[in-house]
Amino acid sequence: MPTPHDLGYRSLFAHPELVRELIADFTSFTLFDDVALSAFERVNPAYVSDHLSARQDDIVWRVRLGDEFLYVYILLECQSGVDRWMALRMQTYIGLLFQDLIKGHELSPGLLLPPVLPLVFYNGVPRWSASMDLSGLLMQAPDELAALQPSQRYVLIDQQRLDKTALEANASLLALLFRLELSAAPDVSKNVFAALTTWFKGSPQANLRRSVQVWINALLARGASKEELRMVDSVEEGADMGGKLAIWAEQFEELGFQKGSAEGMEKGMEKGMEKGKAEGQVIALRGVLGRLLRNRFGALPAPATQRIGHATQAELEQWFERSLNAPSLQTVFDDGAPAT
Repeated sequence: MPTPHDLGYRSLFAHPELVRELIADFTSFTLFDDVALSAFERVNPAYVSDHLSARQDDIVWRVRLGDEFLYVYILLECQSGVDRWMALRMQTYIGLLFQDLIKGHELSPGLLLPPVLPLVFYNGVPRWSASMDLSGLLMQAPDELAALQPSQRYVLIDQQRLDKTALEANASLLALLFRLELSAAPDVSKNVFAALTTWFKGSPQANLRRSVQVWINALLARGASKEELRMVDSVEEGADMGGKLAIWAEQFEELGFQKGSAEGMEKGMEKGMEKGKAEGQVIALRGVLGRLLRNRFGALPAPATQRIGHATQAELEQWFERSLNAPSLQTVFDDGAPAT
């Protein structure tokens, strides 16, 4: 069940710039360092099989390298526990990707399956303990069968355990956002917000700026109670980006949100359980979606506000995905009901 924080990261990794930064700065791979952003193409991972429901929470990109394509499969494990079966999940999802490519006749002229870079982005508190290879989940096979057993590895990016010194020395936008999430000291947060102010002033890309705002709001919403969410919701009312950033910085302190602190996250998890986790997630999703729509299309008409207020979680997630690139408010809802 996606949380606002999951949606925040999905909005970030909808941009090729941040996918390239994720690989270049937080893995050992260098093959994308000099690849143009125009070589990146987002792929819809809504694969359906006879036994598995549609995959809508993962992020898939394909990247042209010369005359061939390479695929990047990103699994988001935001604020969740360690999944023992991650290597098996990854093998299943990549298998569904391959089936989809075959059905769509999107293979190379030699009818060969493309290479895939499988990434797991994890920012949970417990240390990752799952096997990085499917072989670690299998019983030892007799020698005669050993060569016939399946294998699947993945690359883990464990945000909570990134090297802090290297992170502070990294000037990329993604590193800046990671610092914001991991920092606990108010002065560090203020320094990060100062750098974000500079970035907002120099970035001409409206869609990317909007996704960063969605991510920050989702981060704030994760540490807020129902009453505090109303205060977070008001952040979009600022007249300029500098004013919004100043309000955000104050809210991080007022909410007592200790980013990157295991103790703070555990308290937040307990708080969410006490107030009803599912209900709190839906409320936060409504707030994140409302802020995003107001930022894109201005003040919302009453019918749109009412629809958001009565929507299910599935509807909210669908509208969130559409809102990132929709040309109009009506397109976001897109089911024939009036939104304006």
